[in-house]
Order: sequence, then C-alpha cells, then structure tokens
Amino acid sequence: MALLRRRRRTPIGGETYRDADHALMPIPPTGGLVSAQLRNVEGRPLPGVTVAVIETGGLRRVVTEAVTDPFGFYTAAVPSGTYTLRAALGGYSTLTRDIIVGRGDHAALGALTMAADQGSTRPSPGEWVIDDAHSRLGFVARHIALSRVYGQFTRFRGSIQIAEDIEDSSIDVVIDAASIETHNAQRDAHLRSQDFLAVDDHPQLQFSSTRFAVRSGNSWTIDGELSIRGRTNDVRLDTTYLGTQSWNGTRIGATATTSLHREHFTLNWQQMVARGIPVVGSTIQIHLDVQAVLQL
Repeated sequence: MALLRRRRRTPIGGETYRDADHALMPIPPTGGLVSAQLRNVEGRPLPGVTVAVIETGGLRRVVTEAVTDPFGFYTAAVPSGTYTLRAALGGYSTLTRDIIVGRGDHAALGALTMAADQGSTRPSPGEWVIDDAHSRLGFVARHIALSRVYGQFTRFRGSIQIAEDIEDSSIDVVIDAASIETHNAQRDAHLRSQDFLAVDDHPQLQFSSTRFAVRSGNSWTIDGELSIRGRTNDVRLDTTYLGTQSWNGTRIGATATTSLHREHFTLNWQQMVARGIPVVGSTIQIHLDVQAVLQL
C-alpha cells in the first residue's frame, strides 16, 4: 500500500502545491487521497470550513463532504477521477480547485488561502437592541463526571452599539439571576440560593465589553467584564457573525461561546461523591445565540 509521502502534482492548469507531506491515512489501492490545509490571508488555520469534493461531469455529484479540523486540515479518500474541490465558510469567498486523483495517488493541495468576502454585509452603525424572544443565553455543566446539565437564563436585556469602525463597537447585557432554569425545580432553587447565585443579594449578572475585534471574515473576538455575585472577571467571547436579515425590522445574528470557572466568581459550593468526584464540575460552558434589532 502506498504511503502519503508520495507526492503528485494535481491542480489542473494551476500551480504545484508543495506543503502537504503529513501522513494521515493510507492511500486506497483503487482510489486516492485529497488533502489540504485551509488558511486565512494572515496564514492562520481555518477550522470548520466545509470542504466538498464534486464530480466534474454529469450530475456533479458530491462524492464526499466534511469540515476542516481545529488546525484547518482536510483529508479524504475518493475513487480515482477528476473533481472540483469546493471550500466554504461564512464570511469568506468560496474557494474552488480542479484536481485529478489517480489510483494510489495523493492529491496534496497544500496550503489554500481563503479571502474574506468583501461583499458580506457588516452591521450598520447604530444601536441594536437584543431581542430576548429570539435569543438564548445557555450554559452546560458536568454532573458527577457522568452527564451534562443544560440550562439557560430566560430574562435578560441588552444593546449593541455598532460604530463606524467595527472595532469601536460595544455591548452591554443585564441578566436576571433569578431567571436561571435547568428544568428541575429543586435544582433551580438551589442555584438561586446562597450556595450559588445568591439572587436575593445579587439580583443581576452584568456583562460589558472592553474590546471588540474582527479576527477575519465573520469571526469576531469580544473581550469584556462579567459580574456575578459581586465578583467581576475578564471574559472572552469567541463570536461568529451570522449576517443581516429583514424581518420585523432589520436584524443581525451571532453565536458566541466561552468557558467560565465557578471559583473565579466565588461560586464555591461543592460536594464530592466517591473517589473525590465533584457533584458539579468546575468549568461551565457558555453558549449564546443572539438576535438584535436596529433602532431607527
């Protein structure tokens, strides 16, 4: 069986790629491999790019489709033939390459650069108010290291101030601490108690941004300060901008994720089960889905 270190020129009418000698899988004897690394114009790997290998003739059938790994790499085994590789990611222009895959060959495309989509619409400057009916502030916690507990805050308000220079923008959000909900009344009451959020003494959670940066394409980084139970700590939101739509006004959408450590906010209650396993995990995963409406 051939090894991946065997290299072949594969783009039709294009340059020879020379940056893909990593070995990820054996080459099938009746087909070949396609591999590439997707990067942005700054040379940073792009995870989550949807890559499809499409037949060039007939029905243009998609032979295989997958997403790049955290390091931007993509590898697939396909039958021998002539194909178009298509790479797509929100905020970037779709990239295509024509390739030939021979029996026992490795179509090593190397590093492929995806340019930001200049036609993608950024939010218009102005105030955008978060629509709580179409937004979700969710979290996930581990329970006795066996399962996950999913919850959310159901009452919150906030606004996004979009500036002419997107990096001068800001976000402020206020969350009703008592609105925490995990679909278990006994657990929810415990989370509102002095052991956790102490909602009688600290009725609100607050987030205010301190830095707003566009990494590339539709990938943003929003740094800010989160206050829980009277303790304030820095938080970084890894944000994906989803674009603009018209529906009952002009709307923008975004998703964001981050991780919090309970102890940083004096949420120190803990109980152990056998072998020192905590009832509630220390790290809380935060998942945000946000719609906001432009104020006229």
